[in-house]
Amino acid sequence: MGTATGASYFQRGSLFWFTVIAVSFSYYTWVVFWPQSIPYQSLGPLGPFTKYLVDHYHTLLRNGYWLAWLVHVGESLYALVLCRRKGITDSQAQLLWFLQTFLFGVASLSILFAYRPKHQKHN
Repeated sequence: MGTATGASYFQRGSLFWFTVIAVSFSYYTWVVFWPQSIPYQSLGPLGPFTKYLVDHYHTLLRNGYWLAWLVHVGESLYALVLCRRKGITDSQAQLLWFLQTFLFGVASLSILFAYRPKHQKHN
């Protein structure tokens, strides 16, 4: 989606960072929920490290997983606050910011932080 200005401003984030986040979070989900199916020996240095974490810190991994999602919910809600503060009042743009931030966290939120709306003079 192209960027608009003012009330309907939305900008999609970097495909590079979204790919890195999606792959990482997918791997994290796999580690937390299906660790027995991971081919540790085929993952190079990541395999033994992941196996160690699964064997010794699986509860911490699981709790961290849910904490990460909770943080993403908080970031998404904060994105809505930022939308209002920056004059983004279009409900579709707000929904896009909410969803993008929920899925990709600070990679999305940083774009919204950087947005500087042009303020109109009020007489």
